[in-house]
Amino acid sequence: MGKRVWGLCQGVSTAVLYGSLALFVSILHNVFLLYYVETFVSVYKIDKLSFWVGETVFLIWNSLNDPLFGWLSDRSFLSSPQSGSQITSPEVVLKRLQALSRSGPLFALSFLAFWVAWTWPGLQFLICLCLYDGFLTVVDLNHNALLADLAVSAHDRTRLNFHSSLFSAMGSLSVFLSYSFWNKENFYSFRLFCVTLATLSMLGFFVVSRLLRHRFQNEVQLRKNESQALTELSVGQAPFTSPEKPVTLGKYLKQLSRHKNFMWFVSMNLVQVFHCHFNNNFFPLFLEHLLSDHISASTGSFLLGISYIAPHLNNLYFLTLCRRLGVYQVVRGLFLLKLGLSVVMLLAGADHVYLLCIFIASNRVFTEGTCKLLNLVITDLVDEDFVLNRRQQAASALLFGMVALVTKPGQTFAPLIGTWLLCLYTGYDIFERNSVAEAPIAAAAVPVPLRQGCFYLLVFVPISCALLQLMAWSRFTLHGQRLQNIKTLRQGAQHSHLIDVKAI
Repeated sequence: MGKRVWGLCQGVSTAVLYGSLALFVSILHNVFLLYYVETFVSVYKIDKLSFWVGETVFLIWNSLNDPLFGWLSDRSFLSSPQSGSQITSPEVVLKRLQALSRSGPLFALSFLAFWVAWTWPGLQFLICLCLYDGFLTVVDLNHNALLADLAVSAHDRTRLNFHSSLFSAMGSLSVFLSYSFWNKENFYSFRLFCVTLATLSMLGFFVVSRLLRHRFQNEVQLRKNESQALTELSVGQAPFTSPEKPVTLGKYLKQLSRHKNFMWFVSMNLVQVFHCHFNNNFFPLFLEHLLSDHISASTGSFLLGISYIAPHLNNLYFLTLCRRLGVYQVVRGLFLLKLGLSVVMLLAGADHVYLLCIFIASNRVFTEGTCKLLNLVITDLVDEDFVLNRRQQAASALLFGMVALVTKPGQTFAPLIGTWLLCLYTGYDIFERNSVAEAPIAAAAVPVPLRQGCFYLLVFVPISCALLQLMAWSRFTLHGQRLQNIKTLRQGAQHSHLIDVKAI
C-alpha cells in the first residue's frame, strides 16, 4: 500500500510539488502574523519595554539575515567558470532541496514555540521571533531561488508561480479556521490547533522535499556518469589555467551597484514593500474611522478576511496575463490601475460608502498581488546577473537576499511615516488616543478632522507610491527583446559557460 502511494506521488508534476511547499509555509505564517502580538500582550502579559526591545532586535535581525543566509548559500557559485570544477544545475537544485528538507521542519517547530509559555515572556518573545524569522528566511530564500533554478523560460516560471499562488491561497484558509479556536482565556484548543498545523507542515516538507530530491538525484547521477565517461576518454578537457580568486562580498556588491536594472528594481520595490505594509498596518484604522458608522461588524470582518485570501486568487488571473503580455506590462498596468482608482476615489470623496469599501479592499488586494508577481522579475534579474558577470551558477538565493536587504526598510517606514502624517494633519496620536498632539496643531491653523485625515491618507499614499513606481519602472529595461536575449544566453550557458556578453 505504501509503495503504491509513493508511486502515485512520484507521478505528480514538479510544478505541483514546488507549489505545495508554499502551502506548508502559509498555513503557519498567516496564523503567526495574526496572533503572535496578541498572545504575548494579552496572554503572557509581556511588559512594554521588553516588547519594544524584542521588536527592535527583530527588526535588525530581519534585515540582515536575508543577505547573510543568501551569501552562505550561494558564495560558492560566484566563482568564475574557469576556477575549479563546474557545478551542474541539478546539483544546485538538490542543494536547495536539502536545505528545505532540514529548515522546513525546524521552521514548523519554531512556530510551536510561540504558543507555550516556557520562560520569562520578554526572553521568550526575543528568542521565538529570531528563531522563527531565521528559519522562515532560509525556507523562503531557497523556495524563491528554486523558481529561478528549476526553469529559465517565462512560461515555465509563470506556471511554477501559478501553483505557488494557488497553494498559498489554500493556506490562507487557516486564518478562517483559527477564529473557531482562538480564545485567550482558554488557550488549550488553540494550542492543539497550532500543533495540528505544525505537524501537517512538517510532514509536508518531509514528503515533498524527499519526492523532489529523488527526482533530481537520478539526474545528478546521470550527469556524473557522463562526466566520468568524458574524463576517461579525455574528451572536452579544457587547458589548464590558473584558478582565479573567488568573488568576495565587496566585489559582488560592486557588481550589483553596476547592475542598473537591479538598482531601478529595488528602488521601485522599496516603495512597493512600503505600500504593502502601510495597507496592512492601517487597514483596521481605515475600517474603524471611515466605515464603522456605516457598515456592520460582520461586513468589516468579511473585508478583513477577504483581503487575506483574495490577493492569492487574484494573482492566478494576473499570472495568466503574464503569459500573454509579459510581467513588465502587467506590473505597469497594476501601477496605472492603482493611480487611476486612487484619483477616482479622491474625486468621489469620503461619503460614498460602498465605493469606499470597494476601494479599501481592492487597494490592498491589488497591492499584495503586485508584490507576489515581483518574484518573477527577480528571477529575470538572476538570469541577467548570471550572464553579465559570467557566473558558474546563478546566485539565486543571494540575489533574493540582497533585494530583501534593500527593500525591507519599507516595513519600518510604513508605520512610522503613516502615524507621523496622521498626527501632523489631524493631531491624532494612535499611542495616546484620547490626547491631541500639540505640535501638529501649532503647525496647522485648523487641524483636519480625523475621518477626513484618514481619507486623505488612504488616497494620497497610493497616488504618491504609483507615481514614484511608474517613474522607476520606466527606466527598467529587462523586458521585451533584451529579456529574450538574456534567457537565450543563459539557456546556452547550461551547455557552455563561454558567454558572449556583447551579444545582449
